[in-house]
Amino acid sequence: MPDSAPSPSIAVIGLGYVGLPLAVALARHFPVLGFDIDRSRVEELGRGEDRTREIEPEILRSSSLRLSADAAELPGHAIYIVTVPTPVDDKNVPDLGPVRSASRTVGQALKIKTAPGAIVVYESTVYPGVTEDICGPLLEQISGLTCGKDFFLGYSPERINPGDKVHTVDKITKVVAGQTPAVAATLADLYGKITSGGIHLAPTIKTAEAAKVIENAQRDINIAFINEISMIFGKLGISTYDVLEAAGTKWNFLKFQPGLVGGHCIGVDPYYLAHRAEELGHHARIILSGRAINDGMSAYVAEAVSARIAPGGAVLLLGLTFKEDVPDLRNSKVSDLAGHLKRLGHAVTIHDPLADPNEAQHEYGLMLAPRLDQLAGFDAVLGAVPHAAYRNFADTELARLVKAGGLVADLKGMWRDRKLPAGLKYWTL
Repeated sequence: MPDSAPSPSIAVIGLGYVGLPLAVALARHFPVLGFDIDRSRVEELGRGEDRTREIEPEILRSSSLRLSADAAELPGHAIYIVTVPTPVDDKNVPDLGPVRSASRTVGQALKIKTAPGAIVVYESTVYPGVTEDICGPLLEQISGLTCGKDFFLGYSPERINPGDKVHTVDKITKVVAGQTPAVAATLADLYGKITSGGIHLAPTIKTAEAAKVIENAQRDINIAFINEISMIFGKLGISTYDVLEAAGTKWNFLKFQPGLVGGHCIGVDPYYLAHRAEELGHHARIILSGRAINDGMSAYVAEAVSARIAPGGAVLLLGLTFKEDVPDLRNSKVSDLAGHLKRLGHAVTIHDPLADPNEAQHEYGLMLAPRLDQLAGFDAVLGAVPHAAYRNFADTELARLVKAGGLVADLKGMWRDRKLPAGLKYWTL
């Protein structure tokens, strides 16, 4: 796009953890409509409030981004960017429902009014082939138009890390691919306007899709290795964190840590790649083995805690979100941990200062204790998510929560250096 050309109008479909930061960044340079089917989400953003805490209120309120939950505002845009979730179902099979639904919405907009050379870009994490083999034909079916002639496809995988204020969308390298060289060049210029991290032009859309899905599969496998050795070291009576600290002094040692692997990316994306592999007749042994280890950590931790306290002892579980210092509850494995503890006969109380109580109830059927200062005397306190509020506990506050002779279970090693009162037991991976 030469500087003299008019700025293309852009519609971002989906205003969650990925779509909102992208839409705000694009709105600094282009006319942008942010669309979401959740009317309450649009109203919340219109008030300058973002429950994901990715965009500060003053930035949101000062943005030129237009917001809408009305699909009638979508026709006629030059570029549509789809940023909807790609979850798995209860059998860990990819659920392309949100992507298909968004494609139908965009297809209907294209049918009503199509800008010359309109481009539909997908940022949602998928397995190689989804954009061209599933989304393209669906767009054609709904719009009655021809892909590659009346409209074109692009792919630019999202790299949003919830809570990360360093690797933001305006600083990271953006991978871009287009259906044609001209489309790829247009998208490279578009995304190049918003990031100082540069553009990597992938040769094909399938290449870009594959690059995204292996980024998270690689992390999942590395964490699975650390989780497996934590089980081994537990039998040896040594701390995994002490071992990692020593091994980390070597210049090329990769510093992954053990723990629960949840969230919308690492705990989900490997299943997309494994699913596509199975369709091609290849059983993804390493990928699925890593998934099995990581999905089994909730049961392992629950059993380790249960073995160290009295039968039926009460457990205070600190943290429910999938990672520290974010309110994101998607695919939280802490809920699985709570379920395992209950099945082992323990009464479980859960506290999290960042999680939305209504969302916790809706998604997992879990009630959150509203106030930590009203809790005390548990058989075990299990620090599951190292939120700053828990990392900064005074020694006396931590000890107050546990009864005499009770257990401090420290999943992420955040209290390793604390001096606990005599008689209290301590356990970590």
